[in-house]
Amino acid sequence: MNEVSHNFASYDVLGVPLTVTTPTLTAEAIERWAQDSVGRFVCLRDVASLMAIRDNPDLAPLHRDASVITPDGRPLAELGKRRGLPVEQTSGYDLFDAVCRRSAESGLKHYIYGGEEGVAQRLAEIMREKYPGIVIVGIETPPMGDPDDASAQATQDRIRESGADVVWVGLSSPRQDAWMWRNHTQLPQTLIGIGAAFDFHTGRKRRAPRIVRVLMLEWLYRLLAEPKRLWKRYLVLLPRFVTLVLVDKGRRERRAFRRHNISPE
Repeated sequence: MNEVSHNFASYDVLGVPLTVTTPTLTAEAIERWAQDSVGRFVCLRDVASLMAIRDNPDLAPLHRDASVITPDGRPLAELGKRRGLPVEQTSGYDLFDAVCRRSAESGLKHYIYGGEEGVAQRLAEIMREKYPGIVIVGIETPPMGDPDDASAQATQDRIRESGADVVWVGLSSPRQDAWMWRNHTQLPQTLIGIGAAFDFHTGRKRRAPRIVRVLMLEWLYRLLAEPKRLWKRYLVLLPRFVTLVLVDKGRRERRAFRRHNISPE
């Protein structure tokens, strides 16, 4: 387990330093960060996004620069728990709700960036109804594709001038991760990529029931709901992840066995 610069501990999963955290601890950190003008970004990793970014040589280094990498998927949280760590699943859905719920008291100001046309606006309406007193200072749906330099600069200017403390990014992974990585050093806000949480909170998609999530079958629920879009994610990346984790576990156990059985001269 390693200590990292944001004062959270982390645990390694296939070379990715997942943060030992919970939704509440992450929300508290986001509120503390609002007191300074340092740009940061938060990644939320499920099995599929972890594998996709880990395997991409252009994007893999971004994990070194993220202030927090939460276990968005329950299997990743369970790997930490089995190592005796006080970690909980910290999904985009739950983190967004936790931070918004606390906003009337914390005073955080929010910017919603992403989603399909009309989704960000609807998300803002729902949060304002659900949590009176929440302050949403910006709502933006970017066009598909990579923006040119002028458009990228204009977006940075709008976000910077909004006075927001946190920017919720819903561009799907890995696009949202690349966007946050590129922009966090140019902005004073905390950028948080929550992807499908935009659709779950607005009711465009149904989140798996709690019992399905507890049984770690959310992947199957989502696959059955969107087989054409998600088949590769869950039928290719998931089995590969399980295989790599088992291989890595065997290596760690063999190293531990050798250390334990080496007698000092």
